Amino acid sequence: MENNLVTIIMAGGVGTRFWPLSTQEKPKQFIQLFDDRSLLQKSYDRVAGIVPDDRVIVLTNAAFTGLVAEQLPQIPRENIVGEPERKDTAAAVCLGALIAKKRFGNPVMAILTADHLIEPVDVFRQTLLSAAKAARKTRALYTFGIRPTYPATGFGYLEVGEKTADDEGIVHFHLHSFKEKPDLETARQYLESGRYLWNSGMFVWSVDAICGELERHVPDHVDHLSSAVETLGTPDWEATLQTEFSAVQRISIDFAVMEKAQDVRCVAGDFSWRDVGGWLAIQDFLEQDADGNYIRGQIHTLDAHGNLVFCDQPRETVALVGVSDMVVVRAGTRTLVVHKDRLEDVKKIVESMMAR
Repeated sequence: MENNLVTIIMAGGVGTRFWPLSTQEKPKQFIQLFDDRSLLQKSYDRVAGIVPDDRVIVLTNAAFTGLVAEQLPQIPRENIVGEPERKDTAAAVCLGALIAKKRFGNPVMAILTADHLIEPVDVFRQTLLSAAKAARKTRALYTFGIRPTYPATGFGYLEVGEKTADDEGIVHFHLHSFKEKPDLETARQYLESGRYLWNSGMFVWSVDAICGELERHVPDHVDHLSSAVETLGTPDWEATLQTEFSAVQRISIDFAVMEKAQDVRCVAGDFSWRDVGGWLAIQDFLEQDADGNYIRGQIHTLDAHGNLVFCDQPRETVALVGVSDMVVVRAGTRTLVVHKDRLEDVKKIVESMMAR
């Protein structure tokens, strides 16, 4: 066990791009997409061997704390923190850091997410511990960069600089800049240059280091959330957190801190990493027929090619005739039919339905 390491798992997303399987009541991080373990449980499994359960903290939406407790009964109930509203990652990181500081002093803190699929787990753990060791010795803020395998336009990128260390094959770099999601031509240039990694959204740093940067760049976050954390463990906690959380700006940790901090570094992850952001992310885990259709369920096709069909109940039947490159999902009484080129618009229609 790495006794000076605390893990924060961010599990507050609503997973609209996985509708209709992911819903407001049970979003994607709680769903068993691949096997009998949900994405949240898989995130816990990756650190269970190196971080004690009482140092694993889950930040989620206040409405989901019961689901977290149900799926991770080994985590102490006080380690499941419900955010009153969605304020993006800077608020989550700040709240997690202040709780860790109050309870553990100045540990090294790993920020992980509940919507990634990472294999093999032992390589991920080695990479995490290498970053933690370096963060413990320095005040550097570490992020995980993923070596790109194709010109992805759905991820942000990290521009790496000079190598700072090689820890038994785990390479550390200074980070020059963060890049937003690029267009296809820019993504191709990034890939060809060899100087860019995918931005995984996972971080490692000492609590004192990140708190110092938060105080420098988003002091209101620290002021408001410090007031809330003072009441942690008291009857006033939930009400105070509601008041103080609502007062902070909605901003990501990248914009708020990482793009402005002086000493930002990354470790290059040599593990397989998949951001489970939407339906196409799971197609490689489904059966494939001779016409290139990826399927789960009882599927019958006629002149249908390159479709993805997912049935929540494997014995459910779907028939496709003369269609190509479609995504068809059946879950309960809900059905999604969308062309693969329009998958980003699933979020829009779900938000529209929620508004109505």
